[in-house]
Amino acid sequence: MPVPLLDLGRQYQTLRDDIRVRLDGVIENQAFIMGKPVQELEEAVAAHLGVPHAIGVASGTDALLLPLKALDLQPGDEVVAPPFTFFATAGAIHNAGGRAVFADIDPGTFNVDPEKVEAAITPRTRAIVPVHLFGQMADMARLREIADRHGVFLLEDAAQAIGARQQVDGEWITTGTLGDACAFSFFPSKNLGGFGDGGMIVARDDEFAARLKRLRVHGGLKMYHHEEVGTNSRLDALQAAVLLAKLPHLNGWSEARRRNAAWYDARFAPLEAAGKLTRPVVLPGNESIFNQYTLRVQNRDGLKDHLAGLGIGAAVYYPLAMHQQPCFAYLGYAEGDFPVSEQACREVISIPIYPELTADEREQVAAAIEEFCA
Repeated sequence: MPVPLLDLGRQYQTLRDDIRVRLDGVIENQAFIMGKPVQELEEAVAAHLGVPHAIGVASGTDALLLPLKALDLQPGDEVVAPPFTFFATAGAIHNAGGRAVFADIDPGTFNVDPEKVEAAITPRTRAIVPVHLFGQMADMARLREIADRHGVFLLEDAAQAIGARQQVDGEWITTGTLGDACAFSFFPSKNLGGFGDGGMIVARDDEFAARLKRLRVHGGLKMYHHEEVGTNSRLDALQAAVLLAKLPHLNGWSEARRRNAAWYDARFAPLEAAGKLTRPVVLPGNESIFNQYTLRVQNRDGLKDHLAGLGIGAAVYYPLAMHQQPCFAYLGYAEGDFPVSEQACREVISIPIYPELTADEREQVAAAIEEFCA
């Protein structure tokens, strides 16, 4: 039987009645733009994460873009980010008027290497954007220290990591609590996903949060009065209603993903010992939400074709690093500048990890990978 990379239909069936009641409420009320569910979701997410401000926006991309625009970047201002990430990270830096400066990643976690970040900082650096890739937080304590010492803004890209946790000084902290701001995505494939695009920014500073709220509604909170030029980036009330139905289940879903990951880890340990593949690395003091379970395999494309032939879903996140994208050629980077990221692009493959994955399906996936590695 086929095993999809992700099956959102199974999740929907468990929440169908609650979601439909909430959607009907929005439809009956007809307050589709900035309606009550948006405010309720903002308050619920802020409470869930333990942060003072949560601001709903139209997409995860806008959740990155608006904080960067609020920094009023000038020509030549630099923003440090990893090259191994989804395009929106670097795209938002460019569209906010900044110049992306890349820092290579740690080969185990795929997250940005703080020492490489430190080396990339110049007098023109205005911000650092660490990406919590595949559901595990970057080294936030070290990055916070670097940002503070250099006086730069720290914007977390947690599009794939809502609710991931990390121990800092013996205490568990979650995404959005150490950065000056943090961006989340509610794209349907995320652990907390809507029925379309949506995103949220969390911020610690009151004035910065107030400015973000203005920027998402054309630069003014009072109708037809605009303190600055903003944009239209409002989270739909229909999306907020869906997300309100899902949020109470988020921790349970993430725990189910961790159980699936632990099962894979045990099953693939002999293959790693034999040098056939490399399992995901979760560092001590970290709790990943496993938005993806990503292996390293030297013949990655061969494995992907093998799985596809058996009807098993797999995906490559990501086949090209940002400095290899034609649109960023103007930055002047060359092949070999970020060897760890480039190697990851050649080797990574993500396999099914979603909470509703059955034991039989897990067995199919593992057996297919063992067959290929043999």
